[in-house]
Amino acid sequence: MSHYKKILDRSNIVVAGGAGFIGSHLCDRLVADANVICVDNFVTGAEENIDLLLKNEHFKFIKHDLRENLNLSQLPELDEFKIKYQGVQQIYHLACPTSPRDYRRLPIETLEANALATKHLLDMAVEYEARLVFSSTSAIYGEPEKSKPFTEDHWGFIDHLGKRSCYNEGKRFAETMVVNFGEHRHVDWRIARVFNTYGPRLKAEDGRLIPDFVSRALNNRPLIIFGSPHAMSTFCYISDIVDGLMKLMASDTTGVYNLGHPDAVEIGKVAATIIALTNSTSKVDIDNQIPDYIVRQGIPNITKARDQLGWFPLISLAQGLEKTIDYIKAHQGVLGVKA
Repeated sequence: MSHYKKILDRSNIVVAGGAGFIGSHLCDRLVADANVICVDNFVTGAEENIDLLLKNEHFKFIKHDLRENLNLSQLPELDEFKIKYQGVQQIYHLACPTSPRDYRRLPIETLEANALATKHLLDMAVEYEARLVFSSTSAIYGEPEKSKPFTEDHWGFIDHLGKRSCYNEGKRFAETMVVNFGEHRHVDWRIARVFNTYGPRLKAEDGRLIPDFVSRALNNRPLIIFGSPHAMSTFCYISDIVDGLMKLMASDTTGVYNLGHPDAVEIGKVAATIIALTNSTSKVDIDNQIPDYIVRQGIPNITKARDQLGWFPLISLAQGLEKTIDYIKAHQGVLGVKA
């Protein structure tokens, strides 16, 4: 029986990786009703993602590498949140490099984020009897079989020695750790397998399709499609993913859930839409020499999330692209978009 007891009006919530793309948007939402403890080491996250939150009395930032253990009760900056008495009620684990260029640049760090950081956050969940949501990835499914959407019971087929293996296998190992901590140490867990997500705060030209396309279109440079322009992919706007993560945390049962947009779209159509929305003179170039970090993306079957969580993406691709373009246009210097 935990000796921690909620004594404040607000719950204490840890967001690991809270200065990253998804994490910072999640913090934006959570801080309206909770005390948010954002933990990040800025290896791939950015302070500008949370600069407005730093002024909020219900938000605390802890610069820390979660490959090392973190004792929240020893941090004086968290005294206002009464950690020593109230503990922590929820933990979101999003601490891991996620872009192809990041985890190719940081393969060991990516593996350790999924192994060591996951272990330390699970230990934290044990200590505080906190509910934990682990942000996994559609990459654990491997490459899709034709156009059949992935369900949560798909085992996946992955090259564990390939260029992406530090990320794919790291996430698979982390999922296994989460489930076993649930079975043997009674952690109240949930796993979100997040598919392609886009929106404001994604870094430009880091190997992800939409920000790469947008940054090139804004500067009238060619949009490069590797492989067929008729290849299908799926894109879910960030606010929908945040909704899904929060609904998952609020759910009554443990389990694994796909979070992503169920409607596939041709890559060529995405490029054409971005060119039109940016009034760009860019052309589309086809490159059949596909880089080894690019793999075919699967489509999520989200029946489980829809039926059990009441979750379904609401933002259309056109709406999401407009918001993303506006953000990248306004932050070109910060994002490193080439002029």
